[in-house]
Amino acid sequence: MSQIKIGIIGGSGLYKMEALKDVEELSIDTPFGSPSDALIVGTLDQTRVAFLARHGRNHHLLPSELPFRANIYAMKSLGVEYLISASAVGSLKAEAKPLDMVIPDQFIDRTYHRTGTFFGDGVVAHVAFGDPVCLELAKVLGDAVESLNLSDVNLHRGGTYVCMEGPTFSTKAESNLHRSWGASVIGMTNLPEAKLAREAEIAYATLALVTDYDCWHPDHDSVTVEMVIANLQRNAVNAQKVILETVRRLTENSPVSEAHSALKYAILTPKDRISAIAKEKLGLLLNKYL
Repeated sequence: MSQIKIGIIGGSGLYKMEALKDVEELSIDTPFGSPSDALIVGTLDQTRVAFLARHGRNHHLLPSELPFRANIYAMKSLGVEYLISASAVGSLKAEAKPLDMVIPDQFIDRTYHRTGTFFGDGVVAHVAFGDPVCLELAKVLGDAVESLNLSDVNLHRGGTYVCMEGPTFSTKAESNLHRSWGASVIGMTNLPEAKLAREAEIAYATLALVTDYDCWHPDHDSVTVEMVIANLQRNAVNAQKVILETVRRLTENSPVSEAHSALKYAILTPKDRISAIAKEKLGLLLNKYL
């Protein structure tokens, strides 16, 4: 199979891509276990892409249960260089309304049960993460949204995504705390993906799909599952249009990303001190530097 440069991770409500043609399913084993589901490889407008349902097609995995390392490693094993992550979020700002789209450029970590690195067990690496998303890919994604003129959808470029543990939604005290930090949206999944994608030298950007106002907004009911599901369904239709347009643009002009060389100066363990076992386990990430 030829390398697949573009990967897509679909979050809550986006379990498949209707426009995918010539579909095949790949069950990929990784040194970090199995991904959330089989990866679906297909053609979007003449470009081969890889799609993964983040929580599984039957939505059977909690955010804390997601095999983040296996998901990103599997994408890397296919040759993915650009990863688009569509994710449902709650809004922490009045101007970001339900059904709007946000393309965050920063993250705050409020998780405590996640493994956010491929390294350890004798190999130490520290990647730069000041800009946790690929700004070039984020621009392509934002340009794609704007070009579609989607009804009832406003685009917000930039902003901070708070990644919370879940699976319960926020308390009002927590929601107001996050708002006091100037954060824009809150979700449960994207920061571990962003960290691991950077270590895997994959350009990563989030398409955050607003479903609700979290629970801080005095004029709106606190978030309910019914509210979220109704907006998820509408968001999924819009997200597929955006992803298709983004794939078209990436195919025409693939930007150079700093993420593609993130490990160049990050590996601190001397090469001759890295064990054969570690080299085998992490060879997909390390071989270009060993």
